[in-house]
Amino acid sequence: MIRFVPNILTFIRLALSLVFLAMVLYYPAFESAEPAKSARYLDWSFVLFIIAALTDIIDGKIARKYNASSKLGRMLDPLVDKVLICGAFICFAIIGQPRLFNLSGYPLLAIQWGVAGIITAREVVMTIIRQIAESRGINFAAKPAGKLKMFVQSFAVGTIIVKMAHFPEAAWANWFTFVILVFAAIITISSAISATRRK
Repeated sequence: MIRFVPNILTFIRLALSLVFLAMVLYYPAFESAEPAKSARYLDWSFVLFIIAALTDIIDGKIARKYNASSKLGRMLDPLVDKVLICGAFICFAIIGQPRLFNLSGYPLLAIQWGVAGIITAREVVMTIIRQIAESRGINFAAKPAGKLKMFVQSFAVGTIIVKMAHFPEAAWANWFTFVILVFAAIITISSAISATRRK
């Protein structure tokens, strides 16, 4: 029975991820209707994101401890991660977040959609490579560079939510968020280069 737990947790994470993404997309409407409660709304979305991210850590530990890894799990787990992370950055860009400094128009759109595009493009390419590798019987499980990339991207998502909720205009929050986004883009690109060199 224990060997099914990692995959069950992965499906739970998928459901949580979809709810989280829906909350992000609905945020502008909620903020307009209930501005006084918008920070609490984002806090709940942040909690949901953290729970979803933690299930990724838990199912991995269970799979390794009980040798419950499977081909389905190796393919499904990173796919759900992509739904959560890529979906988050795409949804942020759709609603015009994060807002940085006094930027507007194309410069701000370039940052928002640029980061979303880099992260999504990397994950699409890696998904194709992983599926090809798995179809040939090659274990393409996550490596340390990929895990670090996931952590930085998750940290960036959390940073954006906290900024939106509590520090929308703070100068230090603008700089901190900008630096984290740049770092996330850089490590995403470097991890992709590293992954394409795997044998």
